Amino acid sequence: MIDTEPDSLAGARNGVHSGHAGTMLPPAARSVRDTGLDPQLLTSLLLKAAHGAGKTALQALSGKLRLSIGVLRELLAPMLAEQLVEVAWCGDSDIDVHYQLTMAGKHAAAACLARSRYAGPAPVTLSSYRAMVERQSVRQPQALRITPAELHAALAGDGLAPALRELIGAALHANRSMLLHGPSGSGKTMLARKLGNLQRGMIAVPHAILIGDAIVQFYDPLLHRAPTLLQSRQQDERRLPDLRWQLCQRPAVQVGAELNAAMLDLRHDSVNGVYYAPPHFQANNGMLIVDDLGRQRVAAPDLLNRLIGPMDAGIDHLSLQGGNTEAVPFDTTLLFATNLAPGAIADPAFLRRIGYKIALAPLSEDDYLALLQRECSVRGIGFDAGAADFLLGRLHGRAHPLLPSYPAQLLSRIDDFSSFAGTAPRLTEASLSQAWRSLFTEELS
Repeated sequence: MIDTEPDSLAGARNGVHSGHAGTMLPPAARSVRDTGLDPQLLTSLLLKAAHGAGKTALQALSGKLRLSIGVLRELLAPMLAEQLVEVAWCGDSDIDVHYQLTMAGKHAAAACLARSRYAGPAPVTLSSYRAMVERQSVRQPQALRITPAELHAALAGDGLAPALRELIGAALHANRSMLLHGPSGSGKTMLARKLGNLQRGMIAVPHAILIGDAIVQFYDPLLHRAPTLLQSRQQDERRLPDLRWQLCQRPAVQVGAELNAAMLDLRHDSVNGVYYAPPHFQANNGMLIVDDLGRQRVAAPDLLNRLIGPMDAGIDHLSLQGGNTEAVPFDTTLLFATNLAPGAIADPAFLRRIGYKIALAPLSEDDYLALLQRECSVRGIGFDAGAADFLLGRLHGRAHPLLPSYPAQLLSRIDDFSSFAGTAPRLTEASLSQAWRSLFTEELS
């Protein structure tokens, strides 16, 4: 395996496709050497891509493997000489060519498929990925950071005190780990998602990475969201990009109570002979949100130690079949959310390793009413001050704190009941009482 930094990434490191406003894809590899990969690996992928397809256009193979026509021609030349493939049809241009496997080629492809059924985009090398992660790190001086005005605009309707917004802003600016803690319903999960969406800039992520001798599928369109149209136009269209990389927004990967220790390592698919990247690895150059900390199927101190240690070092170690481990980059902002008291999660010495501890408390009456009025406006429900007073004094009383999740939950139930009845939703004492009884278990006297 060739594992040197290819010319394409070296160009990107020198600024060919980069800028302070975001990351550009590196230029396409023009030769097999530029890919950084062993020719045998690329030949195996090419055989599998052509297997079972009959006559296959050169451009179709290029699209499937995300490799340039020049790289494919370099691979096809010896395959033609060894009679593994043959030209099935030629058009008017030199790229309008269809190839098909010979009988010998089909046997070779079957042998490759028996080892691994992966026939998708060619991987990038681990060294190339490591260099890209370093260049795209939010810790780089030129990385875009959210401004106080942008943070204020994003959180203006959440009823957060100015001091709390300043605390969150400082944590985001410094890219330090955060622990959001407070009672259930205090808005931790919603706030965590908002902070993940506030990350600035674009990054390039690979479809797959070659780690050791194994192909690890990395890109996930549900996690690695496409950039906006305006951001996409920043790509330099004068030079073909390396399509083994995908341009996307900084990811915000969320895991919850389902998380266990095994999910934080490479997952091997023995049927297809490929590995899948764990969620914290896919969160590189972005944010990892661990919701419901303390509810996972791994002890909270063990989970914190598993993540904070590699984050501090910038390196994680992932395991392959056979017991081999590989060092991979770990560059992410960690955000934990819990409704447990911090002292119930870890001891004070360990909690100091988390950069910012941010307590979310119940809202004041004024902030709660402002949030209720805003939710009414969003849902097209007329705000009634008398009904709002009834909600505060009669329903909440002293037993239920004014948590920011309640307005949306109550109004969504008012929507449900009115939709079922075929009437327009209204904020009244009766509709609030009906919604309240569906939300809580105690009876109203």
